[in-house]
Amino acid sequence: MFRITELARQFGLSRSTLLYYDRIGLLSPSGRSGANYRCYSDADRERLASICSLRQAGVDIEGIRAILASSGDDPGAVLQRRLNEIGGEIQALQTKQRLLAGMLRLKGEGGPKSALDKEMFVSMLRAAGMDDNAMKQLHVEFERREPQAHHAFLLSLGISENEALQIRKWSADMGKVA
Repeated sequence: MFRITELARQFGLSRSTLLYYDRIGLLSPSGRSGANYRCYSDADRERLASICSLRQAGVDIEGIRAILASSGDDPGAVLQRRLNEIGGEIQALQTKQRLLAGMLRLKGEGGPKSALDKEMFVSMLRAAGMDDNAMKQLHVEFERREPQAHHAFLLSLGISENEALQIRKWSADMGKVA
């Protein structure tokens, strides 16, 4: 049998974490000592090892509860859902990485060699919740504040010189109306 502090130390956890797991019913001690200390069995220790592994994989408390209970959500479904979430997080980070790399190239400071193209930029703006009007306003403001940087940015997206000039002219004209 293990006391709470001893078990917590084995996993690099705080005593309060085990108290929290007990309070929410995720890991309850198998018994109590004569002095009323929480006592954990080898089976409790194995359950805590599983909890720690799942937490490290990013599974939330409810997912862990479902996996350990083997009722409600299918354990495989919980793990698959987390795997899909991680895939989405990776894609979002890659999009941010491409955007930052494009910004660095505009300033001539290097960065990763992956290119941010027009399609990626538009899809990123749409994913951020921007509609056509908001994107138009972005170009108007970019042209108003930094016309040369706006031009360089448009070219960095793989837009032709002619199309870049058309976008800049439209942006400048719209800026005069506003």
